[in-house]
Amino acid sequence: MDFVDDTMVTFRNLGYVAKGCDRQQLDLYLPDDRNPARPLVVWLHGGAWWAGSKEECPAQVLVAHGYAVASVGYRLSHQAHFPAQLEDCKAAIRWLRAHAADYGIDPQRIGVWGESAGGHLAALLGTTGERREYDVGEHLDQSSEVQCVVDFFGPANFLLWGGPEYPPMESPDSGIYRLLGGPVSQHRESARLASPVYSVDRRSAPFLILHGAKDEVVPLHQSQELHAALTNAGVESTLWIEEAAGHGGPCFTAPVNFQRIADFLGRHLGCSVPGAIA
Repeated sequence: MDFVDDTMVTFRNLGYVAKGCDRQQLDLYLPDDRNPARPLVVWLHGGAWWAGSKEECPAQVLVAHGYAVASVGYRLSHQAHFPAQLEDCKAAIRWLRAHAADYGIDPQRIGVWGESAGGHLAALLGTTGERREYDVGEHLDQSSEVQCVVDFFGPANFLLWGGPEYPPMESPDSGIYRLLGGPVSQHRESARLASPVYSVDRRSAPFLILHGAKDEVVPLHQSQELHAALTNAGVESTLWIEEAAGHGGPCFTAPVNFQRIADFLGRHLGCSVPGAIA
């Protein structure tokens, strides 16, 4: 345990893979209270799958409202190609369930929230909960299923990306190229498996999706297509489009959007947050 303040207990660099690398660690933030079984929100950072860090975790704001929050690191694309990133995220969920009693977490109430590349991984967690082919390593007696997903502008379909105004997927500088280990044209099956839109079915978790209309990195239609696939499968999905926003920006963490997130999480994880989150 690193520190305790008036409202939060923090545990840093908890390894969720036996003998794993330093990217296979998570930070855990807990309310400083006596609740024996709190709902958990798992944060997944962005960074085009080749950058980013668990150290920045905007989901920490939820701790003051009774949630446990885990910020998860995962292997980057220069360390391993897909599906390593999804395998890591699932391993972290299983580890958290296996250690739920140690940290006062309710293993039946776990949601996931990610942005950009992290939104993509969150969406994959939400659409592959019943599938076990990505569950590798320890704690295989535990489920990697999540109860709900908050997806900030995450890619959803690598096979149908966007026009020439968007970064080309065939370029070695593309995050998708690096994730797959080559161009989509030569890795079409991996690209399909890595695209959440193709794993949607009626068992998928409920989604809250936010995306900027002026996003120049991840086309808006990526979230629109995912939202349509979820709705067509009979899964609850809400899509909020920020008309003036690009790829991220302060509007996504403004009080009105935090309240939308809190309301959504509250419905699915059973933790009421009165009033707007500032």
